[in-house]
Amino acid sequence: MNRKHFLSALATIGISLPATQTLAAIGTTDTDAAKEPQIPPYLKPGDIIGITCPAGYINREEILPSLRIMEKWGFNIRIGNTVGMRDYSFGGTDAERAKDLQAMLNDPNVKAIMCGRGGYGSARILDHLDFTRFHRHPKWIIGFSDITALHCHVNRHYGIATIHSKMCNSFPDDFNNAEPVIQDTIMSIYQALTGKKMQYTAPPDANNRKGTARGILIGGNLSVIQSISGTNSEIDTNGKILFLEEVGEYLYNIDRMLNTLQRSHKLDNLAGLIIGGFNRLKPDDPGEEFGRTVYDMVQEKVKAFKYPVCYNFPTGHQKNNYALKCGMMHTLTVTDEKVLLKD
Repeated sequence: MNRKHFLSALATIGISLPATQTLAAIGTTDTDAAKEPQIPPYLKPGDIIGITCPAGYINREEILPSLRIMEKWGFNIRIGNTVGMRDYSFGGTDAERAKDLQAMLNDPNVKAIMCGRGGYGSARILDHLDFTRFHRHPKWIIGFSDITALHCHVNRHYGIATIHSKMCNSFPDDFNNAEPVIQDTIMSIYQALTGKKMQYTAPPDANNRKGTARGILIGGNLSVIQSISGTNSEIDTNGKILFLEEVGEYLYNIDRMLNTLQRSHKLDNLAGLIIGGFNRLKPDDPGEEFGRTVYDMVQEKVKAFKYPVCYNFPTGHQKNNYALKCGMMHTLTVTDEKVLLKD
């Protein structure tokens, strides 16, 4: 798209550029500058949570369980225009999704933004967003999977904390009769939003590498992290605790993406590494099986470094996907007896 058409598209979705602002500066400030973590205000009863679809589509009926639960938590809900919209697999066109998210970023009454679902599409609208007001008045952005692109962009440019967690499409229809792990993971969103200190454990694993790390927590879906490599949204891992999860990929694809992280030096200066759920695809032809495990791949990529590494952490496309506060300082402890992550 040429500059003239791009500016026209921005006007269509209601984004204006100050005369002194360049195209490259949309939604960015002080790229890569070291920043103290900025923590948005924690929510209190009566605060508004907005629901929008920056990636895949979701209909209004599908968000009803999340509405009921969040209203029971004492929050008011604002349903974005993209809920119920559909453009192919997206929750509306790029322009519609950007406009809806922009409105919630700008609205001072919206204190948190929960994404309806993941899928694909968040990275397509990042360059059409202006984070100026959001930077001045931070609020919580909530989601995972494709929403990893938003987490990485916000952390890289602004150092504002966000919440990596389940979204509207994962709330159970009947909360009271849901499995305990489902109840716990949903409640972890409430706890994160209201400022409770988070503390999670993972089972001991013979493949873990012992040690203690202190650093800002960042990460998410491996394929999304790999897909934004080389862009102005690419993940900043320097001195941080990185967590990774993946679903629906062949083992050789996982190795390819980890290789990209290795070759781009994203694994060199970590404080620690957390491996969450990795639910892989099996090839139709057993003879095409890659033959290496996720353990093998990770160990190969990080063998030159000394930071702690743990596996099977409760995050990712699985039932035990707990809310994590990206962009905040955490301590990771890995011993023979336990794995502990706390903020």
